[in-house]
Amino acid sequence: MITVIKPGMQMTIQDLGRHGYRHLGIAQSGALDPYAMIIANRLVGNDDNQSVIEITLGLAQLQFQCATVIALHGADMQAKLDGVSIYPGWSYPVEQGQTLTFATARQGFRSYLAIKGGIDCHAVMNSTATDIAAGFGGLTGAPLQANDQVPITPFDGNWPQRGAIAPAKRSVIRVHSGPHQQLLSQQFSDFFAQTKWQVSPQSNRMGVRLSTEHNQLMHTHSLPSLAVRPGSIQLTPSGEPIVLLNDGQTTGGYPLLGTIISADQHQFAQLKPGDFVRFEFVNLAAANTAQRKLDAHLQQLTIALKNLSIR
Repeated sequence: MITVIKPGMQMTIQDLGRHGYRHLGIAQSGALDPYAMIIANRLVGNDDNQSVIEITLGLAQLQFQCATVIALHGADMQAKLDGVSIYPGWSYPVEQGQTLTFATARQGFRSYLAIKGGIDCHAVMNSTATDIAAGFGGLTGAPLQANDQVPITPFDGNWPQRGAIAPAKRSVIRVHSGPHQQLLSQQFSDFFAQTKWQVSPQSNRMGVRLSTEHNQLMHTHSLPSLAVRPGSIQLTPSGEPIVLLNDGQTTGGYPLLGTIISADQHQFAQLKPGDFVRFEFVNLAAANTAQRKLDAHLQQLTIALKNLSIR
């Protein structure tokens, strides 16, 4: 069991998400940075989809009521285990009664805590991901609160320390052209790609809202609702784009500027309010190349961990 002493800004149980239910209006949910989650799980010998704890910003505290092995990946939150620093990208043994603390995130916004054997919670629609808006998944359908008890399976054996690096961060995010380019005109796409955008404090797991001075994207278009997904870039009448994330709605009536390529969507998990980001439009070939490079990163980790276990 893990006792939540301080949950920080937001702490939720997530897996790789709830897929196949968007036609029912069910959001995907799941880890906003699935690659950080997958790497953390592999470092403790879990399946890629094993439930983890997603920690936002930091300022959190957890106490372990049994021995286990953990790994952190994602943002560096200056974590300490009983006052001793531990680092993202490594596995660590934990003894019964030890306390894990997080300071404020640096070099990112979200961190993922994997526990050997995962978290024992009930799956809803084939996923344990917490859907905060719908109120299901995780322990209670809500972010973790102080005094919550997170059930885990004890592990008191030997486990080799393992390490892994994260995929490279990007300051320029790659985008597919949207279905409404003719409606919005090339001028809109050019301004979007040539502008340095700032992440708004109104951003959350549903979407990242972007702003800039001298915005030239205001419009009066109103469209029938159409399907949207994580990565869709909606353009509000005020001209502020919203990049939908995992908890975002399944339909919307705003024009779409484009869609974040699949290989870059995880970058938004680590953007915090005040950060700046730019965009560039790319073709399908460039998007496929980017995804292959990301897949290769995980494949190299699989080979490295397999070789480590043979020694």
